[in-house]
Amino acid sequence: MVLVGVVMGSKSDAEAMQPTLDILKEMGIEHEVNVISAHRTPDKARQYGQTARQRGLEVIIAAAGGAAHLPGVLASWTTIPIIGVPLPSGELKGIDALYSIVQMPGGIPVACVAVGSAGAKNAAYLAAEILGLKYDNIRKAYDAYRNKLQGDGK
Repeated sequence: MVLVGVVMGSKSDAEAMQPTLDILKEMGIEHEVNVISAHRTPDKARQYGQTARQRGLEVIIAAAGGAAHLPGVLASWTTIPIIGVPLPSGELKGIDALYSIVQMPGGIPVACVAVGSAGAKNAAYLAAEILGLKYDNIRKAYDAYRNKLQGDGK
């Protein structure tokens, strides 16, 4: 069953989001990947958000650069957890995206991780932590990862 939706604003974001997909696969978390622009395909974003829960999704990881409205737009259409990944782009190198995601209005929360590859990784780990509250296999995979970190001394 697909539990996580990974959504990016542009096909060009695929390389930046590859660490997310790799970690979700490592953790055994079924996921889907979609390209949906908050600005170019707003109806697709609305439909995706409105149908997420009924399709079985429990977490959405949404990545965007620049104005980075995608995580907030999706949060406006669903009540499942949204994790926003600000991607570096343009002269501000992702700081604009970070501010867009982290400054959501009260009442419409979006979790926000770091800009770039660290954020792409942490989005997957945060999704694993959330899902691990309900799914023992995911909790065990995430615990094993954290235990390995302690053993590596990193």
